[in-house]
Amino acid sequence: MISTATSQPSAPTLINPILIAGCVIIMVSFAIRSSFGLFQIPIATEFNWLRSEFSLAIAIQNLFWGIGQPIFGALAEKYGDRKAIVAGIFCYALGLFLSAFAITPGQHQLLEMIVGFGIAGTGFGLILAIVGRASSDKNRSLALGITTAAGSVGQIVGPPVAQGLLAQFVWQDVFMIFAGIICFTLLAVSRLHVTATLSGSANTAVNAHASTEDEELLGVVVRRTIKDPTFIFLFVGFFSCGYQLAFITAHFPALISEMCSAISPASLIQTLGVTTTSGLGALAIALIGFANVAGTIYAGWLGNRYSRKYLLAGIYALRTIISVIFIINPITPESVVMFAIIMGSLWLATVPLTAGLIGHIYGLKYMGTLYGLVFFSHQLGGFLGVWLGGSLYDYYGDYMMVWWIGIGVGAFSALIHLPVNEQPKAQRALITSS
Repeated sequence: MISTATSQPSAPTLINPILIAGCVIIMVSFAIRSSFGLFQIPIATEFNWLRSEFSLAIAIQNLFWGIGQPIFGALAEKYGDRKAIVAGIFCYALGLFLSAFAITPGQHQLLEMIVGFGIAGTGFGLILAIVGRASSDKNRSLALGITTAAGSVGQIVGPPVAQGLLAQFVWQDVFMIFAGIICFTLLAVSRLHVTATLSGSANTAVNAHASTEDEELLGVVVRRTIKDPTFIFLFVGFFSCGYQLAFITAHFPALISEMCSAISPASLIQTLGVTTTSGLGALAIALIGFANVAGTIYAGWLGNRYSRKYLLAGIYALRTIISVIFIINPITPESVVMFAIIMGSLWLATVPLTAGLIGHIYGLKYMGTLYGLVFFSHQLGGFLGVWLGGSLYDYYGDYMMVWWIGIGVGAFSALIHLPVNEQPKAQRALITSS
């Protein structure tokens, strides 16, 4: 008997070469990016720069990371994912190499624009879109969580490696070494090739409508999408994530040094070798990174099973609550550790959920560009978090005002995700036309 069944491609497994290659690129990119704060003192000491001048360079880097994200997403969709990532690697390496020769704050700030574009070309926007297209509907959210967690691993590994290199080499040589390291990720680019995407959907009418949308030009899709209230809600909501993360990364160690009580000799924290509040600040950032690995993967796992918009609202609400509890009580070494662990578990948990929502609602073809547009809001928040942290501190003499602003925008983000319509645009259009 001859079978008339049509053979179907098997669903891609969760762990595949594309996921592994994407994780490697994200990890190396974020390892370098997370180490820039360690260069502040060596550079400021050599050239007698103000701290604010180097801080502005890092803020500009964050801003141009956000500006570059939709640009590289559009390049990927026009010329191919791998070509866009290679361009990002080139920008990253060029910016690092030229930064080794910067001798004025203006030069360094200008070159951080190039570095920011490099991070955009090797960061979440492109890689998450590729991993998303290479994953089945069943595994997509978890795969995005694993890829996002790879960035956290980079944040854990990068600073100690940078500190070790700075102990052996001058900062200029370390920048050049980093330029060489990012070039090694070219070896992983060849694995980022998606030959097919399984929708996993049995609704042929919806699939046919989605195929028609896939043939539309990028500009048409973008113009229609940015008018959708759901996209606006996601765009505005992601702002607070960038604000809170950038502010805490840049200013939390200083806040701890100034506001935290002394570490008791009998404290368990001293068993970790931490005896000063400045050391406690470094420990807090490390704990955030460690907790974030588990938190991000778990968020991706939850995103496969529950409503992503309610998960996002819950994450922002929890961030708001823990921030209020932390700041209204006396800050102690124990409360710092607890805050770091809880906040770390929520740190980048928003990324796989937000990216997964965009892919689910608007389709996977232009996911890189559309996520890049939303991510620009994240980086705009990051720029303001770093900049306002320093400016309001200079004006008020403490971090209380900028901390409460972060609480306010976090609560707003929790609310603005509630009206998000999770129904795919293809299904909405189908219902409207019927």
